[in-house]
Amino acid sequence: MWDDFNDFLHYLTVERGLSDNTVQSYKRDLKQYFSYLKEREAVTDFDQVTRHHIMQYLYTLNDKGRSPSTIARLLSSIRLYHQFLVREKKVDKDPSLHIETPKKERKLPKILSSQDVEKLLNLTVTNSLDARNKAMLEMLYATGLRVSELVSLKVSDLHLTMGFVRCLGKGEKERIVPLGDMAREAVEKYLQGARQALVKKKKTEELFVNHHGNALSRQGFWKILKAVARDVGVNNEITPHTLRHSFATHLLENGADLRAVQEMLGHADISTTQIYTHVTKTRLQDVYRTFHPRA
Repeated sequence: MWDDFNDFLHYLTVERGLSDNTVQSYKRDLKQYFSYLKEREAVTDFDQVTRHHIMQYLYTLNDKGRSPSTIARLLSSIRLYHQFLVREKKVDKDPSLHIETPKKERKLPKILSSQDVEKLLNLTVTNSLDARNKAMLEMLYATGLRVSELVSLKVSDLHLTMGFVRCLGKGEKERIVPLGDMAREAVEKYLQGARQALVKKKKTEELFVNHHGNALSRQGFWKILKAVARDVGVNNEITPHTLRHSFATHLLENGADLRAVQEMLGHADISTTQIYTHVTKTRLQDVYRTFHPRA
């Protein structure tokens, strides 16, 4: 069953141009699926897989309490693999055809208040690591970058005099995002000495580095964010995506155009961006209920 798996991963990387993180996600999803087919259904070849097998797998996931969005993602991985096998003429039919995708719950994204953002960005800078942390947080809130895009930035992606940063998003799509004055100032201060103090004599292209002078990982950034939030007294549950959500919501609350926000976030479909309009409406309702004398 594993014979064609490496070919599939190569197809995702080379032909589809997907990022390593996305490829690893497909890899995890499919390994779980393969294990189920072998251990629970005694399937040894993909010619034997039927619609029934896939449906039973989805029911098992549901019984384990997996969310509709997780099941939908796993089904998407399964579909793509079976389509690949048909395209490569490894099997004659696609058993995943016509299986309905579970409806995803549309949860409103959690965001920070403007006051909490201020606390987070006004952290005290006393050393090189503080300067790096401030530059990263300022840039994340100023641009709405994904954390994977932030840690992948190279020094050459910065265009500080022009006031923008170039980044590669999902599917290696390039986009240009404006950089505000405060974020630009924080990044300039970081570049003036703090980064060199961390990098020392190493040749590192990445803009943001860890205390060893190597490229910062997503997990490394998450730990930094949680530590800074704790130190400055932001007690809300916070993730790297919280700043991205806050960036989009605060822009829309202040009158930004939805299409412009879509472009800055790098969303392929504007329906993805529209979730933030629901957030702003919800917040307006909260304000109304709190302050209107007859609410």
